[in-house]
Amino acid sequence: MNKFRPNIIYIHSHDTGRYISPYGHKVNTPNLQKFAEDGVVFRQCFCANPTCSPSRAALLTGEYAHSCGMLGLAHRGISLNDYSKHLLHTLRNSGYKSYLLGIQHIISNDRVDEIGYDDVLTRDGHKTAVEMAPVACDLIRNHQEPFFLSFGCFETHRKFPEHSAEEDPRWTRGPEILPDTPEVRLDMARFNTMAKQYDDGVGMILDCLEETGQAENTLVIITTDHGIAFPNMKCNLTDHGIGVLLMMRGPNGVGGGKVIDSMVSHVDVFPTICDYLGIAPPERLQGLSQMPVIRDEKESVRDAIFAEVNIHAGYEPMRCVRTERYKYIKRLIEYKEQVMSNCDNSLSKDVWAEAGWAERELPREELYDLIFDPMERCNIAEKPEISEVLNQMRERLQVWMKETDDPALNGLPAIPKTSNICETDSFSPEHNVMTADDQEFCERNKIPVLP
Repeated sequence: MNKFRPNIIYIHSHDTGRYISPYGHKVNTPNLQKFAEDGVVFRQCFCANPTCSPSRAALLTGEYAHSCGMLGLAHRGISLNDYSKHLLHTLRNSGYKSYLLGIQHIISNDRVDEIGYDDVLTRDGHKTAVEMAPVACDLIRNHQEPFFLSFGCFETHRKFPEHSAEEDPRWTRGPEILPDTPEVRLDMARFNTMAKQYDDGVGMILDCLEETGQAENTLVIITTDHGIAFPNMKCNLTDHGIGVLLMMRGPNGVGGGKVIDSMVSHVDVFPTICDYLGIAPPERLQGLSQMPVIRDEKESVRDAIFAEVNIHAGYEPMRCVRTERYKYIKRLIEYKEQVMSNCDNSLSKDVWAEAGWAERELPREELYDLIFDPMERCNIAEKPEISEVLNQMRERLQVWMKETDDPALNGLPAIPKTSNICETDSFSPEHNVMTADDQEFCERNKIPVLP
């Protein structure tokens, strides 16, 4: 057996997108910045589903959400179709012990043991990075065998704390796609305050690795589930929703401040870890190892990434394919209205809502030229001169759906009866929540349900 078995620490935050300093944003995250300068940074990483549970499930199983069964949120009644697909089981077969610390969000908290961790150090998904870091440090100091630690932090999920003195809203700029208003600035200042708290906790773990000498024997992976919880970001298939941070640092060439600009998907993380360790990957994996890029053997290993949405708070199935030049998004539902419950409540949401956001219709197909329109604001799907590109992107998406046996090929994807979802016209994720076993509710909202 290959004896290269470094510890693996998987640090994952909530709703952070790429809004940290290594990605050029004015966010006070010095520990993440130092990690980036010592590690490998993927500037063009994308999640496979910009909603919490499906995103994490895709990374940890190496399968897209519709393949692994995680169509929606774990706390709203959705589960994986097989928890033995989790990365920890492949690692266990190669001598790893596995530990869960903090949020996992791929199963309801009362069923955490079904995932299969050797030890669940805490089941509380609302703990901060600073609160949990001492527990992680104890494990680093005292563990003798190779271990896999999932360190899941509540930050930067809403509700945000009040902004700190260092994060003065007067000098803050919100996301580029939102107007520069006092409400958006205040919202972003609060986000930045929470991001700093997250950075403090991550810094404690990184310091412990250095102090114990374990930094030279530990692969650290830092990422997040999807875009930040602002309008038209989280739960959307634009780059604002699927663009995520991904950084790694470890022995045997994973470091040096390397910046990678080729595209990578979260489904690539599982096969990349297998390649890194010299472990045969499960045949079912749908991602591609990024080790050839990390080792400078190739400039890229993929020319497209794919992503999907099925359910968040509301039912809103859609699919996308993204190349370096173009993004194609296909909405599968007939209604054109905004599903407002799929945007978390916030000051920024109120700004758009008061301006009539709910009345703005959405097209069934969207095509964007990412070179000239990186904000994805000018839909060119109906331009005759771009019809060949549109057809090519349609075909690429169709091929991927066939290859992954996407149930959406045969119509709208059906959801489990256990799903807790909102009425289509609900404004808030907390409003009008129903269970999918309510036949009248599903018929009214045109939602198919699994038998």
